[in-house]
Amino acid sequence: MTHPAPAPADTAAVRRHNLALVLRRIAAGPCARTDIAAATGLVHASVTGLTAELLERGLVREVGAAATGGRGRPRRLLELVPGRVLTIAAQVTLERVETMAADLAGAVVHRSSAVHRAPYGDADALAAAVAREVRLAADAVRDRPGAHLARVVVAMAGPVTGPGETVAAAIDFGWRGHTDLRALVAAHLPRLDRPLDVVNDANVAALAEYHAREDELPYVVAYVKADTGVGGGLLIGGRIHAGAHGAGGEIGHMPIAFDGPPCPCGARGCLAQYIGPEPLLATAGLAALRDTSGTDAALTELDRRLHAEDRTACAALHDAGGKLAAAILAVSGVTDAGEVILGGYLADWYTWLRPGIDEALSTRRTLVPDLTLRVTPGALGRDATLRGAVESGRLGVLDDPTGVPVVG
Repeated sequence: MTHPAPAPADTAAVRRHNLALVLRRIAAGPCARTDIAAATGLVHASVTGLTAELLERGLVREVGAAATGGRGRPRRLLELVPGRVLTIAAQVTLERVETMAADLAGAVVHRSSAVHRAPYGDADALAAAVAREVRLAADAVRDRPGAHLARVVVAMAGPVTGPGETVAAAIDFGWRGHTDLRALVAAHLPRLDRPLDVVNDANVAALAEYHAREDELPYVVAYVKADTGVGGGLLIGGRIHAGAHGAGGEIGHMPIAFDGPPCPCGARGCLAQYIGPEPLLATAGLAALRDTSGTDAALTELDRRLHAEDRTACAALHDAGGKLAAAILAVSGVTDAGEVILGGYLADWYTWLRPGIDEALSTRRTLVPDLTLRVTPGALGRDATLRGAVESGRLGVLDDPTGVPVVG
């Protein structure tokens, strides 16, 4: 039976796929073309052509030779050129836009933070603020020799769904229904002709934490962070389980008390109503400071009081630990997660949360010791979201190197 030749579009897709295979292998460490052929299953002629294209695009370079162990010619080694590609990541919080630019190795080449002052519920004003900070970051890295700005990644609180990467809801920002944040930001960046992605902030933070410790983590890991609000992610085998609507792992909106305070999501007694910034600050006696000076200033003061062993502050964190443990028990019961990683200020204040967590989990640990799960602070702290967004951009380049132009 004769098969028709693949269509041009199919041929281009196959070449992109094969380029990605080769680039990923080189990104894992210096290697020879024969190593690439062995690792990818591609024939040597294909590897030669694909590596030639990657060399032309400046993504890899030859770095000497490795002995063959025989009489043959030494093999030429190839390595990644990390500085060839940059990603700009922007994280949106209630009060600020945090930006980071990093290369393919994760080396940070620019970082900034600015208050956005976007009115509650005004998605376009927030998009304009994000675009402004992205533009400033792009200007800051424009003159780096040989560097190509490949992608912009915006990390937003709230489920991100579908191929259009729309924000299904951003309750903490007053957004109801689907919001096309990507289109709004792009409209304010008419001359920045680069791929722009919108990702869920907790999901990319969870991935960043996973990759920081993947050799020691179990198969199922839950991640919970608190900063803008309370979010989370569920990792199964190192991959985010987003669920049917992109809301998988949204632990902040898990009800832990059906007669609890009403939540803007429509439920009652959600975890976010106990350990989110507003309720936590209120319990710690800092609601007035938050109203006059803002959330960031009040959280900074709470941190100071915790380190000063203020009774009210420490009691608030102890109570928050117990509420967090209730959600952890529920997550564990459904997913059998082997570890729960805490991020945001939950990681910063783990010392004060832990007694409340341990107290609430002690009965389960005594009765069912085989199902004991670990609760640990994240290794990356508040950098996890930006690091995860940068990694998302890096993976986008590794998946499609054709977006990087030929040098010269």
